[in-house]
Amino acid sequence: MAVDVGAGPPIVLDLGTGLRPLGDALAATPALGDGPLEITSLLTHLHWDHLIGLPFFVPAHREGGTMTVYGPRQEGPSLPEMVQNMVRPPFFPVQVDDIPGCIDFVEVDDDDLAIGPAKVRVRRIPHVGTNLGFRIEVDGVSVAYLSDHQQSDDFSLARGALELCDGADLVIHDSQYTDAEYAVKATWGHCTPDYAVHVAAESGAKTLALFHHDPTHADDQVDAMLERAQGLSNAGRLGAVVAAKEGLTLDLGTS
Repeated sequence: MAVDVGAGPPIVLDLGTGLRPLGDALAATPALGDGPLEITSLLTHLHWDHLIGLPFFVPAHREGGTMTVYGPRQEGPSLPEMVQNMVRPPFFPVQVDDIPGCIDFVEVDDDDLAIGPAKVRVRRIPHVGTNLGFRIEVDGVSVAYLSDHQQSDDFSLARGALELCDGADLVIHDSQYTDAEYAVKATWGHCTPDYAVHVAAESGAKTLALFHHDPTHADDQVDAMLERAQGLSNAGRLGAVVAAKEGLTLDLGTS
């Protein structure tokens, strides 16, 4: 997943399996040329589904290419050390240092960053382990990305979530479980579409994209969860509720 911020490559959100087709698309974009690229990525946390695409990202394999990854500050080993420990034999045949391009890991916490023309707000979001959410603002348009979010039993909202989603044009939010699934997996770090709608509505956001679909859910299950979310009373406070899907593009324009 990526956010187009105007000139140059987009800001990449996490490093999961979608990183491979995204890298192929970027490498084939005439406007970006066939030379080395400078890529920026925002990494929410170190669970495998958010990191496993890194060794397959074509732009990182170009000589002279650079990739800056902003990710969560770790307790104990540093962020780059943790990634090096995950991308190495026997788990993977090569190490991060074997990739031809330069990959630089920068630890962040509750920070505010400037990335090209974009302002990026970083806040901690409840999940299992250290986890970040991001808000990207450029040309008066804002996108909040909360990929993994532990639902609270009383539907209370973490201050960081509110700060990221406040009046956002688009909120991309975890919505992995049905109510029945959440009852069994309430401590697994995710939430229901009801909670995602609640977060977006209470924050005054305009559009909500349901994200982080459970891998056991087929399209019809996702469609049913989307229909339920759209029918919630507080969904009427939003301009639209959609379900994220592969290849989806949302044009937010400029303010």
